[in-house]
Amino acid sequence: MSENNERPLTDIASLGEFGLIDRLTKNARVQNKQTIKGVGDDAAVIDNGDMLTIVTKDLLVEGVHFDMVYTPLKHLGYKAVAVNLSDVYAMNAKPLQVVVGLAISSRYTLEALEELYEGMLLACERYQVDMVGGDTTTSPFGMTLSITAIGQAKKEDVVYRSGAKPNDILFVSGDLGAAYCGLLVLEREKQVYKANPDMQPSMENYAYILERQLKPEPRCDIIELLQKAGVKPTSMIDISDGLASEILHICNNSKTGATIYEEKIPLDHRMGQVAHEFNMDPTTCALNGGEDYELLFTISPADFEKIKDLEEMHPIGHITEAGEGANLFTSSGQLVKLTAQGWDHLRKH
Repeated sequence: MSENNERPLTDIASLGEFGLIDRLTKNARVQNKQTIKGVGDDAAVIDNGDMLTIVTKDLLVEGVHFDMVYTPLKHLGYKAVAVNLSDVYAMNAKPLQVVVGLAISSRYTLEALEELYEGMLLACERYQVDMVGGDTTTSPFGMTLSITAIGQAKKEDVVYRSGAKPNDILFVSGDLGAAYCGLLVLEREKQVYKANPDMQPSMENYAYILERQLKPEPRCDIIELLQKAGVKPTSMIDISDGLASEILHICNNSKTGATIYEEKIPLDHRMGQVAHEFNMDPTTCALNGGEDYELLFTISPADFEKIKDLEEMHPIGHITEAGEGANLFTSSGQLVKLTAQGWDHLRKH
């Protein structure tokens, strides 16, 4: 205790992002019967009669979530919208509108902001979403983007993180780790540029992983394929913070454990090559890299035959009893406890 008997202060970096959210919202109480789901999932769920409204928000801060040295403004605008829509799809819902908040310093010109909005509107057009409003203000430095996405779903269609049951099968879409490897390449080339501004980076061999980092696509196609197959996931989440972190979210919310198999994790060979360039294990990039915006979901074993042959959907493990914990069965035959080691933007760097 300090000499004036004040309570010692807590460094928020020691809590981590999700620990901070838990502390700040622990006293939040639902006061309206229309609020079906508040804090604790990919999005909030609000009852509007026959349909449910899905609401989510993401905040992107210059110097924390993006670096203007290597981020084209058009790509940034597209990504800002896309990553929000991913949260709506992760609730098995359809996004309909976005609202944009923007704080900018005086170093940004009109032409720069037009480029940013061109990217946002391109994403809106691609996913048939309307930009319906927002707010713009000045900032003492840099740029901050705040996007709210609003979606809709039938009551019986919404999927939460909390519905997984023992013996359910864990699936993941696409491939993992490429976005993180794209970031590694961009950061490396940034350091080369700072040392020699006249040197132009050669990026031809990195097109796939750079696109995964700079222009991610939310997986609305996976939602459509599941619906056509007549399969409703028992739980679902999008992969923004790494596979390990998202599995732990499903386990914590569903009060279960999980076992996944290293050899089943989908890895693109182009990601693997870059991981080895940086002396990293590709599996580690997939588990902890983040920003893939693929969908992680569980299904009942009874539905396995309906989707087992669909492209872009990969069974990687199964749900277990809570007491077994969340584990990775490695290619060498070891059972390793899963831990979330993804990048935490609340840490001091």
